[in-house]
Amino acid sequence: MLDVNPSTVCRLIQLAREFHAQEQVVIPTSSDDASEDWHLQMLAAHAGDSTLAEFRAVVDDLEPDQQQQMVGLLWLGRGDYTLDEWKITLSHAGDAWNETTADYLIAHPLLPTYLEEGLMLHGYSCNE
Repeated sequence: MLDVNPSTVCRLIQLAREFHAQEQVVIPTSSDDASEDWHLQMLAAHAGDSTLAEFRAVVDDLEPDQQQQMVGLLWLGRGDYTLDEWKITLSHAGDAWNETTADYLIAHPLLPTYLEEGLMLHGYSCNE
């Protein structure tokens, strides 16, 4: 069951698209472990970006369990887990959770695609 509002996920998808569309955003090939800080290093150069600031604000306003669901949607949409494994996905996201969830999420260049896929698997769409 998805407890994060699908419209919030859709807003984050839109913000991620805007952020990644910028030419100066370069995301290195690196680890996908949510507990590592590679994403912080990559995003340091974009500290003044208003789209990044809004993305962070939306994610930071979510409760920790909702942030974990956002990470779960990323992993689900990326194919790391199946919908049948949702509880396991959330458990792993909970184990990896920290206060840099927004940066971990936005550092994935295919985040909008993964979130849309994860939403679809839960029966939601941003096109409604």
